[in-house]
Amino acid sequence: MTRIRVLFGLAALSMALGLWFALTAPADALQGEYSRLINIHVPSLWLAFLAFGVTAFGSVMWLIRKRPRWDRLASASVEVGVLFTGIGLVTGMIWGHAVWGTAWDWGDPRLASTAVMFFVYLGYLALRAAVDDPVARARRSAILGVIAVVQVPLVYFSVNLFRTLHQTQSIRPDGSTMPDEMLVAMLVNVVAFTVLYVALMAARIDVAVAEEASRSEQALAGDAVKPPKISKIRDV
Repeated sequence: MTRIRVLFGLAALSMALGLWFALTAPADALQGEYSRLINIHVPSLWLAFLAFGVTAFGSVMWLIRKRPRWDRLASASVEVGVLFTGIGLVTGMIWGHAVWGTAWDWGDPRLASTAVMFFVYLGYLALRAAVDDPVARARRSAILGVIAVVQVPLVYFSVNLFRTLHQTQSIRPDGSTMPDEMLVAMLVNVVAFTVLYVALMAARIDVAVAEEASRSEQALAGDAVKPPKISKIRDV
């Protein structure tokens, strides 16, 4: 528990620092105060990409090692990834409504591909909830976790492959299109969200370990209770 408190303490400090940078950085000349949403929108989706990448790694390791800890890692990371994908979608809709005049357009590849990714990983969570056997659940989830991660590069590069509502990447190999103050604020928040991800992951994995221990104890207690034999009942 001390480890979790320390991690969440670091996350709180990081998020507070990120908020300060977000509020003190200059707003975009055209988008005004709405441009500050970049400090939530981009870090949230970065965290989602990171989380789903970790899920794929944990899934591969489970398929190789068959150790429960890899299944716990993959499962916990999906939960965090889905949460922050949802945050990224909501903040993107608010931002889009203010700047584009519409909150959603299925014709935009970034919006559509992100929504598909969101629902695929919701399906991952539904799959885990639908399978009772832990080995079968881990195996099926691992296969889906490996396949589903192909969406991450497709979502990331969609703005370069197709030009619609979304602008292209602000940070490129040849430099950034953002003012330095806005770029620094966004990167500080990316780091802050990453620290929060680590804290949430550690807490969720601890909960999963406790849940598994509780189920094991219940199973052992159930095995200790034996039904009476028919012959003994007749003797009575």
